Amino acid sequence: MKYLVTLSFSIVLILGCRSSDQDQKVNVQSASLNTNHPHTAQADTIDKYEVQKTKEEWKQILTSSEYRILRGRGTELPYVNKYYDNKKEGVYYCAACGQPIFTSKTKYASGTGWPSFWKPIKPSAIGEREDNSFFMTRTEVVCGRCGSHLGHVFEDGPEPTGLRYCLNSLALDFEERDLSETDVQNLPIKDGR
Repeated sequence: MKYLVTLSFSIVLILGCRSSDQDQKVNVQSASLNTNHPHTAQADTIDKYEVQKTKEEWKQILTSSEYRILRGRGTELPYVNKYYDNKKEGVYYCAACGQPIFTSKTKYASGTGWPSFWKPIKPSAIGEREDNSFFMTRTEVVCGRCGSHLGHVFEDGPEPTGLRYCLNSLALDFEERDLSETDVQNLPIKDGR
């Protein structure tokens, strides 16, 4: 039985995210439809982001766990992470650069053990790239400002988008706030990093 639990847990981690130190080109969303990914917009491939740091600079700013997720494209354990069951109202920021990316208004209980959202604050807040790790093709979600790995997006989410942005808590910072009085489209970058 112990072997079966360990095997099941390993499969969950493998399906979560890939851990790699590679820097790849990223797709940042724009307005026209992408035929490869029907839920995303056609994207331009870019090498540079507004926030550029060396590997050593990222290691000074981020904890080792944050670095493994955000820059190493890793994943965290399901159900024991910080935000999977967070029900507070507020804004989720990229933990690497402070860009606002999701709000509690689009967060939902997906049952996966990771924080899940059906829509980012705005399309430019995230980028996407193909992830062919673990003998499958998935769509990786990265921060549109610094290129840090956030998680993956799947086409099994709720309406109105049908998307599930399955993210790592360590890739996010949460700020509790009243969203009825907040213009989420024009939130400033969070100070601190």
